[in-house]
Formats: sequence, C-alpha cells, structure tokens
Amino acid sequence: MKASIVDLRYRMKDVLRAIDRGDTVTVLYRGKEKAKLVPIADARKRRMKVEDHPFCGMWSNREDLGDPGAYVRKIRRPRLRGL
Repeated sequence: MKASIVDLRYRMKDVLRAIDRGDTVTVLYRGKEKAKLVPIADARKRRMKVEDHPFCGMWSNREDLGDPGAYVRKIRRPRLRGL
C-alpha cells in the first residue's frame, strides 16, 4: 500500500488496518518514497543473531589478543604509572 502524508494525517486508521493485515505501507512525500512502515512481526523475523553480525569476530585474526583479559588490563593501566 502507498500512503501520502495527507493519507497519514486523515486516514491513519486505514493505514494501521493495512499494517495489521501484514501489508507494508510506503510513505510518499510529494510523490517520492520517504519511508516504509513494516508490521512488527515481519521486522522481528528479519532480525539478525548477534553471532552472525559482521562486527563479531572482527579481531579474530589478531595475534596480540591471545589472552583478552591481559590485553584489557594493559590498555586500562594508567599512563603515568611508571613515573
């Protein structure tokens, strides 16, 4: 379904009914697509697991992180400790 800003303002009940039916509503502003309203159930299906996210394991090939605890202690050490 496509809905303009005027439709959202005056016919929001109809837009919400379309979303309840599982339709995706495309919001138009001056004839151009600006946003998509997706039912929550569909949005949850597309969620990615944390393990599958590209940022997990981005440092897996670093050799200096063999012991993560030691690495964290090293970077948290005060800078002026040796003075």
